[in-house]
Amino acid sequence: MKKVVKFGGSSLASAEQFKKVGEIIRAEDARRYVVPSAPGKRNDQDTKVTDMLYNCYQLAVEEKPFLDLLNKIHARYKEIINGLALELSLDDEFEIIRENFEKKAGVDYAASRGEYLNGIIISNYLGFPFIDASEVIRFDSQGGLDSEKTNTLLAARLEELEYAVIPGFYGSMEDGTIVTFSRGGSDITGSLVARAAKADLYENWTDVSGFLIADPRIIRNPKAIETITYRELRELSYMGATVLHEDAIFPVRKAGIPINIRNTNAPEDSGTLIVEGTCRKPKYTITGIAGTDGFAAITIEKAMMNSEIGFCRKVLEVFERNGISIEHMPSGIDTMTIFVHKNEFEEKEQQILAGIHKAVDPDHIELESDLALIAVVGRGMRSTRGTAGRIFSALAHAHINVKMIDQGSSELNIIVGVRHDDFKNAIKALYDIFVETQI
Repeated sequence: MKKVVKFGGSSLASAEQFKKVGEIIRAEDARRYVVPSAPGKRNDQDTKVTDMLYNCYQLAVEEKPFLDLLNKIHARYKEIINGLALELSLDDEFEIIRENFEKKAGVDYAASRGEYLNGIIISNYLGFPFIDASEVIRFDSQGGLDSEKTNTLLAARLEELEYAVIPGFYGSMEDGTIVTFSRGGSDITGSLVARAAKADLYENWTDVSGFLIADPRIIRNPKAIETITYRELRELSYMGATVLHEDAIFPVRKAGIPINIRNTNAPEDSGTLIVEGTCRKPKYTITGIAGTDGFAAITIEKAMMNSEIGFCRKVLEVFERNGISIEHMPSGIDTMTIFVHKNEFEEKEQQILAGIHKAVDPDHIELESDLALIAVVGRGMRSTRGTAGRIFSALAHAHINVKMIDQGSSELNIIVGVRHDDFKNAIKALYDIFVETQI
């Protein structure tokens, strides 16, 4: 068996955490390829190394003194090295970083050094060969990932090595310019390595024991999700569930490689298994509940709207011209409602309203803000009658008015819109009826 293991910043924040990681990797010979993040927070008052690097580079760009902060970053790594009793010095690496900061090598270069340096440490600690991600993760001239070129380069390098450490979060263009993924992008690197290595499993180690059915900031001690499909995960991630970078799904999904979300601090927990498909019957009707607020709704009314060819297209073009993406669009015979992100819409509110009047001459436009959307997701919903009825019943019992309901054609999810003030109570009511009581 062949596994790729990725460790998040909290898993590599200190020497003590490094030792836990070392024990996990050495516990199974199958854990061959390691993808580390930069050191995260050691405590709530601490600062992530990546944030320190961003701040340090900004000082360099502004031609302000930055060496004190760079030395503090260096000290963070020295603390880890000394705690692991390694005979390793990063003095030369930090001298190169200092020179490149002075030359203004780019913010992506600066941010990438956190993973790069942590990769050097963990390869030394484990005795695994080190592969600089800039040599095998390729971006095109527009800064987009070239997944096929990356797969070719990675596969060729990994074929030569039984074990290796490949830092996460960054790669390079053909000319050597460093490019980073968005924050959390080490998840993507791990996925790319798993695909190239033809791994049997991609283990993503973090500080939680997998995905939870609901947000623990709203539900106290929510149940864990044992198995979730890629499609279910996409739906939950879209609505704000953030344990794994959502773009990390695609490389392994293409190769049919499962992802296992595990907890570095509780390695005995089985975590959550993310798979393409499964015959396993879910424990509950739903797999998860996720939601996010900060939406606005624009309701357009016009008599005989349904008989006016191109009506919806004309309205949508107004939003397109103003660069506003549309989240949901429930409609009736003479009405259509468009849900958008409130902060985006407010900036161009009057231009959009004027554009709608000009495009379709509506009878009335009504605006409503401070709305939230909640997704109830689960493959078990397809074979269970009355799921929508239970949702409405739970919300009605909690005295919550539903502003919108939208069920996907796959019958995999139902999205409801509620007022911001009802957001948390709605999630509690849904969790109670589907998980706690299971009636």
